[in-house]
Amino acid sequence: MNKSSATHANQPSPLLVPAGEDQFGEHRGLGISSISFKVTPQDSQDTLIIENTFREKGGPARHLHYDQDEWFYALEGEFIFEVGEDHFRLKPGDSLLAPRKVAHVWAYTGGISGRILIAFMPAGQMEAFFREVTKANAMPPQDPEVWKAHGMELVGPPLAVA
Repeated sequence: MNKSSATHANQPSPLLVPAGEDQFGEHRGLGISSISFKVTPQDSQDTLIIENTFREKGGPARHLHYDQDEWFYALEGEFIFEVGEDHFRLKPGDSLLAPRKVAHVWAYTGGISGRILIAFMPAGQMEAFFREVTKANAMPPQDPEVWKAHGMELVGPPLAVA
């Protein structure tokens, strides 16, 4: 092996995840939506990026992350957010950062479909949380213990979307 090959052998490989696909080729349902893992962490200090695709209005319960900042980037459709006391409406191309330890809640407000990228920095236990809750193909349960086990606190219901 020549020197340049040895250097390349020690570098991480690029990761291509095709449009509409999950990094592992798996389906992860949340009832009204589905998620695809786009970038998964090597350890809990890395970043997790998911794509959440909605077929119906709604979103998760109000919660906070003890150790993760959560970043949202709207790709398609409109979403409403509450982060702390602040209210936002995201349209395609808009992004929003919900800082750790600040309660937040969000929902897709309807239309044909909605898609949003979500990054968790650092990932913490978020990959394990999504692997667990998608087994039921329903929105995450409003069971405080499930959220707490993954570094979050459940602090209220989902947003009502007419």
